[in-house]
Amino acid sequence: MQEAVITIAGNLANEPEFRFTPNGAAVASFVVACTERRRDPNTGEWSDGATSYHRCTAWRQTAENATESLSKGDRVLVVGTLRQSSWQDKQSGETRYGWDVQVDEVAVSIKFHVARSQRPERSAATDDTGTTTPGRGTAVPAHQS
Repeated sequence: MQEAVITIAGNLANEPEFRFTPNGAAVASFVVACTERRRDPNTGEWSDGATSYHRCTAWRQTAENATESLSKGDRVLVVGTLRQSSWQDKQSGETRYGWDVQVDEVAVSIKFHVARSQRPERSAATDDTGTTTPGRGTAVPAHQS
């Protein structure tokens, strides 16, 4: 079955909610609100159309980075896979359906403001031979001859 990949541009409607699964995987959940903008061809004025809300779920490092980087109101771009879920309504017993975006990538949009990227510092790693490899974000001195 082919997955439905979706890209969303909108504003974060809530602070990301961060938690860990029982198996220890990091998860962040947040909602992205998208409001259609329409320009009246007769008056040239802009008006807001309907707003749609999209539940998004990020996992592992993406979840941690999203929680540290994003705040309610931020303009974001989300790329992910659209997934449907179902559950039994406790009151009526009826089956209910909902949609969720399983996030592959999330970024702050720079359409309306400036943003700066910050790589996390990672410690150096030593392999079996004793060779030390600098971590990402670590300055590497120029080779001396």
